[in-house]
Amino acid sequence: MGEPKKDATELVADKVEKDTERGYFGTVTDPTPNENYTVAGVLAGKPTPETDTKLAAEARTAAGLV
Repeated sequence: MGEPKKDATELVADKVEKDTERGYFGTVTDPTPNENYTVAGVLAGKPTPETDTKLAAEARTAAGLV
């Protein structure tokens, strides 16, 4: 008969586990790694959408603005 359907508790637990692994829930709107926004990242010259036009275009596309 196939696999039994998951109940609501299992579905919620799966979603929470996935979000916990990713570190956020919802939609990614900026593909820039979080490390690039840290003091260490800025001092190392890591690009952000504010400092790199290519990355800015990627962020606009990811956010659905283009």
